[in-house]
Amino acid sequence: MAQQERAIRTREKILVAAAEVFDEVGYDAATISEILKRSGVTKGALYFHFTSKEELAQEVLATQVSALPPVPAQDLVLQQVLDEALVLAYLLHMGDPMVRGSVRLTVDQGSPQDGLDRRVPMQGWIDHNVSLLTEAKERGEIHPHLDIADTAKLLAGSFTGVQVLSKIMTRHEDIVERVADLMRTLLSAIAVPGVLVRLDFAPDRAARVYEGATRLREFEAAKTAV
Repeated sequence: MAQQERAIRTREKILVAAAEVFDEVGYDAATISEILKRSGVTKGALYFHFTSKEELAQEVLATQVSALPPVPAQDLVLQQVLDEALVLAYLLHMGDPMVRGSVRLTVDQGSPQDGLDRRVPMQGWIDHNVSLLTEAKERGEIHPHLDIADTAKLLAGSFTGVQVLSKIMTRHEDIVERVADLMRTLLSAIAVPGVLVRLDFAPDRAARVYEGATRLREFEAAKTAV
């Protein structure tokens, strides 16, 4: 069991180091030697877990959705939609390496030869949004005429654009504010009036939800360890 735990920790160290390097220099300029230096593991340990830089990058991409801690349950599904967007923005603002690395890989165009499937995290967010919006529609929180699939893609695409703008303009210093403005605009268009007035867009909402999500993740991890 101890050996298995060490292997898991080693793998996580490699992924975090790779995500940091991808965020800083992009996929093409990233090197295995820099990832090794950053992670502090041996070349043998790295290649035991990952066969190539491409496999490392694909795994970082695949972790984007799961890197978001589960937000505490809310009475309104649309509040969960809002909270998840705010927490993702908060993680970008705070410099979470897995989130920043995966987002950089997602939005970088790269070259056709790099072999990365950048659709993985995007499709993950779209599918997740479809699930939440379907529930919100069933509960009467959004206008009945809305197309769920189109709205889910709009949420994912607009967040991507706003975070790119924030990174270019302020290095993500204003990302939480920009995402809050985005979600206020989008949710004003899709939420029924009685739901919209109940949504919490307070300036400190992102930090509060992140703290609650972190405590929830730690609690779940402690239960699993018992």
